[in-house]
Amino acid sequence: MTRENPQPEDTVHALPPMWSWQEFVDRARAPDSIDNGAGRSHRDDNWAGATWEETLRLAEDGWTTVLPEVEAEVAELRERVQDEVLTTALVPAWDVTGSEVDVGVYLSGVPECMVDAVPQRISARGRVVTFLIPTGYVNTTPHSAVHNRGVALAALCSSIIASGHSVEIWSGDCSYVSMTDRFVSVARVISAAEPLDIGRLMFVMAHPAMLRRLCFAVWDSAPEPVARRIHDVNYGQESYDCFPEDLPEGITDPYVLPYLSPEDSQWKSMDTALAWCRKMFAGLGLLRAS
Repeated sequence: MTRENPQPEDTVHALPPMWSWQEFVDRARAPDSIDNGAGRSHRDDNWAGATWEETLRLAEDGWTTVLPEVEAEVAELRERVQDEVLTTALVPAWDVTGSEVDVGVYLSGVPECMVDAVPQRISARGRVVTFLIPTGYVNTTPHSAVHNRGVALAALCSSIIASGHSVEIWSGDCSYVSMTDRFVSVARVISAAEPLDIGRLMFVMAHPAMLRRLCFAVWDSAPEPVARRIHDVNYGQESYDCFPEDLPEGITDPYVLPYLSPEDSQWKSMDTALAWCRKMFAGLGLLRAS
């Protein structure tokens, strides 16, 4: 297969999946393995959308921009057996080694005083709607297109959450480093087990610094041959399509959205972006067709 006919089996390297937003941010903050990575040191702040310091603040605090109210009737979503679903949560695990010390346990003299957050599949009631949203787009994409698309998607996702359903949102930075070789990085932005952080959702979906600072920085901290390979092709080339197979094993039936192309006329205004996204969500069976 080639970039003109993208397939998940083109993937030659996938970073370990990041199961939480904090893990993604920590990976972006990790020391670079190359000396000219663009995530934290790119000089064009206007193109990136923010400085490195501003990006970290937005990642922690969220981006408070206006989210339009939309009237959208949520469809009957995909049936799950007895409405019983599995989701993945990070749960603490104590041992003699780990990433952090549990001070209380340490002071009590228990040897297993080190704690790690471990992904674990748990059972939950209700329906979980999983989205995989491509983060990648070409370097000529204007901020307005990123903003209009992201705000429209965030507004409709919020409508689904407001209807009582749980939503899990993954971001995928998936691109080609040659005509045949594909690199993949995925991070869970919102889990079904946590309240919706609308500021975080808006930053991830609608702010260019999500890609041009944080995603680039995640690649910059990858093992040196991987970081060098993707840096040398300007952090990847089209197609930026994501596939269900890009998500960790056990996540089934996700809604995979199309990637942003600057040639797409629907992103030129908020009204056209909302209309297009509403039609797409209806086509996916997430909203009732008007």
